[in-house]
Amino acid sequence: MVLRKNLSVEKGQQVLFDDIRYFFYITNDRTSSPAAIVEGANGRCNQENLNEQLKNGVQAMRMPTDTLVSNWAYMVMASLAWTFKAWFALLLRQDRRWSAKYQSEKQAVLKMEFKTFRNAIIALPCQIIKTGRKIVYRLLSWNRWLVVLLRGLEMLRYPLRC
Repeated sequence: MVLRKNLSVEKGQQVLFDDIRYFFYITNDRTSSPAAIVEGANGRCNQENLNEQLKNGVQAMRMPTDTLVSNWAYMVMASLAWTFKAWFALLLRQDRRWSAKYQSEKQAVLKMEFKTFRNAIIALPCQIIKTGRKIVYRLLSWNRWLVVLLRGLEMLRYPLRC
């Protein structure tokens, strides 16, 4: 299947030139419509964004040392940080009263860049108070992702079901 896109390159309101691009989709699926094939291929293209985040967001490819073992450990730690973000997003429930809102928040966390996730959910200023028999975590700031964090922490109270 071939998709032809006619793109106009503009500067201000003046059209500079037309750019025609061709996209080729090779498949053995003869039952799906062309629109479904293009949509499925574009959905898989998000994998390129994931690779870009591992390279630049988590900086898994920036090696701090010159030994192979140290670099391997650094890459594993960076990959675990990225996996934690995905695990946290998949942990969020969406089957309650506000399921549409919860579903959109879950998708937003899944697609969130790692730097944004770190700043919004991980790097929250918190005061830790040890009292008689319990530890109190007092959050010292608020952002719009705090509600999502608390909903995720609520899920950790219960045993995980696979």
